[in-house]
Amino acid sequence: MVFTHPLARGAKVWSANLVGGETKRILVVVTSAELDPSNRKYKPEHIDRLTEAARDYLKETGAAEGFLFANRMRDWEKPQI
Repeated sequence: MVFTHPLARGAKVWSANLVGGETKRILVVVTSAELDPSNRKYKPEHIDRLTEAARDYLKETGAAEGFLFANRMRDWEKPQI
């Protein structure tokens, strides 16, 4: 079963290697929704809906132990040097 949601542009379960050699599986969800609460475009209801969908997916599938959201790289601001 694949994670899908209208606000998700893609999602995949990745293995994270922790200090001490432990490995955890994490659902990484790429979204175009604004993730910075200080940004005027941030909409908490969008993040709440996406969070609820991710939790439900993990509960149903057991595919991972947690999740994180990330914006598409092309949406990242260029660093000011």
